[in-house]
Amino acid sequence: MFGSDMMAKLAQMKQIAEESKMRLASQIVEGESGSGLIIVSMNGNREIESVKINTDLKTMEKEDLEDLLCVALRRAMDKANKLNEDEVANSTKGLFPGF
Repeated sequence: MFGSDMMAKLAQMKQIAEESKMRLASQIVEGESGSGLIIVSMNGNREIESVKINTDLKTMEKEDLEDLLCVALRRAMDKANKLNEDEVANSTKGLFPGF
């Protein structure tokens, strides 16, 4: 069913995917909210690396903290998604003629 060319192409795609995953793991993006009160760091594989809360929790309402965390996480995820999309686009150039 698959010729040797197809098998070679699949092996090449697997190698490229593994290399991309390693590169993305080393690239960190941040999402922040509340003028830096909350900072979420995430790698290009969309794994959370850290969450920093730069305020005294006694001074915040629970709901406000939850909202700020959601905003920071969403911003970090948006940046990680963009990084991931760019990496996939760059790493697959030339694999598929016409794309």
